[in-house]
Amino acid sequence: MKRERIHSAGPSITQLEIDTVTDAVTNGFYSHYRDYIEKFESAFAEYVGVKHAIATSSATTAMHLMVATADLGPGDEVIIPDLSWIATASVHTYAGAKPVFVDIEPDTWTMDPEKLKAAITPRTKAVMPVDLYGHAVDYDAIVPICREYGLTLISDSAPAVGTLLNGKSPARYADMAAYSFQGAKMMISGEGGMFVTDDDELFKRADQLVEDGRKPGTFWIEKIGYHYRMSNLTASLGYAQLQRVEELVAAKRQLFDWYHDRLGDIPGISMFKERPNCRANCSYPSIVLEGEFKTDRDGLRDELRNRKIDTRPIFPKMSQFPMFETVANPVTERIAETGINLPTAAYLDEEDVEDVCNEIKDILGV
Repeated sequence: MKRERIHSAGPSITQLEIDTVTDAVTNGFYSHYRDYIEKFESAFAEYVGVKHAIATSSATTAMHLMVATADLGPGDEVIIPDLSWIATASVHTYAGAKPVFVDIEPDTWTMDPEKLKAAITPRTKAVMPVDLYGHAVDYDAIVPICREYGLTLISDSAPAVGTLLNGKSPARYADMAAYSFQGAKMMISGEGGMFVTDDDELFKRADQLVEDGRKPGTFWIEKIGYHYRMSNLTASLGYAQLQRVEELVAAKRQLFDWYHDRLGDIPGISMFKERPNCRANCSYPSIVLEGEFKTDRDGLRDELRNRKIDTRPIFPKMSQFPMFETVANPVTERIAETGINLPTAAYLDEEDVEDVCNEIKDILGV
C-alpha cells in the first residue's frame, strides 16, 4: 500500500473550513455569539426542504428533543428497527417509553414496513425509522401506515445528510427528523446534530425545550427543558461543511462505486442495494459475508488491522443488549453478525480502494 495506514473514517477539511472557524474564534462573541448558529440552522433547513431547524450538541440530543417534543412517556411504545446505533433506542428510555424492535429489509438494511405494521399495538404512539448508512427508508410505504394508525413519525436520519427519496430529503416525509455531524459522518461539526421539522407548533415546543424550558428572552423557566444547543464555534465548522455538502456526497458515492466494482459481483459477498428513486449518500460502504471463505467477518477484520487497514463491524442487534428483551429478528441478526463497514476516510482515492479490495480478496481466498 502507498499509505502507512488506511483509516475507517474521517472528514474532508479545506481552507474554507479553516477560515470560517477562524472567523468564529476571532469574531464570534459578544453581539455575534449566535451568528453561525443562525446561519447554520437557516441554511440546513433550506437544504433539507423544511421551515425549521435547531442545531444541537449531538444527534442523540436532537433525537431526544424529538421524543420530548412528541410528548412520549411511560406506557407509550415506539417502533424502531433492530439495527442501528444504540441512541435510536436509548432516547425513548430517557422518557420512560418502550422501544419495540422490528426487523429490516435484506437489501437496504432499513425498517421493513410489513414488520412495522405487524408490531403496532394500542400502546404504539410513534415510529422512528433509521436511514441506515445513508439509505432512505421506504417512506412511501411507512408514511401511509403512520397516518392510518395516527402515529407520530420521527426519523433517525443521523447518517443521511444528502440522502434523497423521490428527490426529497427524509425530513420532508417525517413529522420531525434528526441529523448528525459527528466526526465520521457525511459532513461534520466535530460533534453535533440538527433537529428539523416543517411543523410550526412542533418547532415552537422544541425551541423552548432546547433552551432549558425558559420563556423566550427571559430567565423565567416555564417547564423542565434541556441544555442541548450547539455552540457558535461548532456551528461555524458545520456551516462551512454545508457549503460543500454536494461535493462530499458525490465523493462518497464515487467511493461506494469503486468498492462495488471490485467486490459487488463476488459470490458470497453482498452490498446494500439503492432502492428505486433513491439517492443514498453511501456514507458507509459496507459488505456482508454470506459465503464460505477462508475466514469469517471478525477474522477478516483482524487480518485487515494487521495489514494497517481499519474497518468497523456493522452495529450489533440492539434488542440483544441486557437492558432490553431479546427479539428474534433474523435479517438483523445475519447482517449484524456478518457485516463490515469498509474504509471511507475522505482522503481515499481509487488506488487506495484497489489496495483494500485486493487485501480483502487475499484474506478471504477469492
